[in-house]
Amino acid sequence: MDKIINTFQGLTNLQKILALIILGVVFYGTSASVSYALFNKVNPLPTTKEVATSQLPGSTNGFVEDPTEPKTEVCPLNGSKHTKAAEALWETRRPLAVMIENHTEARPQSGLFNADIIYEAVAEGGITRFMALFYCNPGDVQIGPVRSARTYYLDWLEEYDALYAHVGGANTPGPADALSQIIKYGVKDLNQFSIGFPVFWRDYQRLGHSVATEHTMYSTTTKLWEVGAKRGWTATDSAGIRWDKNFTPWKFKDDKGGGTTSNITVNFWESQSAYQVQWQYDKETNSYKRKNGESHTDLNNGKQLEAKVVIVQFQREANANDGYPGNVHLLYGTTGSGSALIFQDGNVIEGKWIKASRTARSKYLDKNSKEVEFNGGQIWIQTVPEGSKVNY
Repeated sequence: MDKIINTFQGLTNLQKILALIILGVVFYGTSASVSYALFNKVNPLPTTKEVATSQLPGSTNGFVEDPTEPKTEVCPLNGSKHTKAAEALWETRRPLAVMIENHTEARPQSGLFNADIIYEAVAEGGITRFMALFYCNPGDVQIGPVRSARTYYLDWLEEYDALYAHVGGANTPGPADALSQIIKYGVKDLNQFSIGFPVFWRDYQRLGHSVATEHTMYSTTTKLWEVGAKRGWTATDSAGIRWDKNFTPWKFKDDKGGGTTSNITVNFWESQSAYQVQWQYDKETNSYKRKNGESHTDLNNGKQLEAKVVIVQFQREANANDGYPGNVHLLYGTTGSGSALIFQDGNVIEGKWIKASRTARSKYLDKNSKEVEFNGGQIWIQTVPEGSKVNY
């Protein structure tokens, strides 16, 4: 120690200053490292994934129906039963339609389990896409991945005067120009391009691994309804007209399960087997469990998707011929009438669909031209090209 002191005293003033600075830096670095190690041992820092996840908006707890309150109120969209408190909530808003993709890399999706009605048709290349309608389930539902608009979904959307959430859409001039039609038809539009964060956000780790950007867009039902309300689109519009002024609910009945039609296979394009759908009838729940080769689940709750009613409607499919690369934009004959298969109660009704005009309500009739009454619960409507194979 004396030797160090003597050496230090023999230094020039400049050398002493430099030596003190070096010692100070060494001491600070050592103490900081020790402090970090001790702190991190007690309170470990989050990983990069945890930081990214914690910064995403996500859904809120939302309204939850009281399990002790009787479910006496009928949802006008699908006939499901809910409490008076849930009805009081849905009476303040209008239906919300969200485009959700079905690319194999996007599965499992979020939010489909909680939809009232789901429409499914090919978007392009044999890959189907969903338009999920939310209205009567009161909780805040996280939804995704949200994708772009297509023209034929607008024809089904018109039946509900619903808010329409999507990420862009087909916009090549011609018959498939969905974005121009949204303006032309006066759709209550919630295009992500005009809204952005935090109503919409991207979750690149939604499946626990990185995916392509187009499979990452998210939102929630509450956030989308809030934007609609700010734009004057609640249960009534800015002119004071209720969304359901011209809405005709379908007819509903009590469950009468026990049928023997237990396995259904629906082909959209036979060349795209990954989008073939299997529905398996469950007698215990009197519902149909969905599979795409394997159980099709919802990422929000891990539950297998199931429908109380499955409708397969056959419609004319054609290419738009609008000059878009690959001529991938499609058109469907959504108006007029055609064949339909209605599956419920373990039985099949071989009937037809009717939609008198683009704005008219779709109806489903049996072979005697009597309107089919549906079980209450999620209704899944699949549009397939005329001539597609459906085995049951």
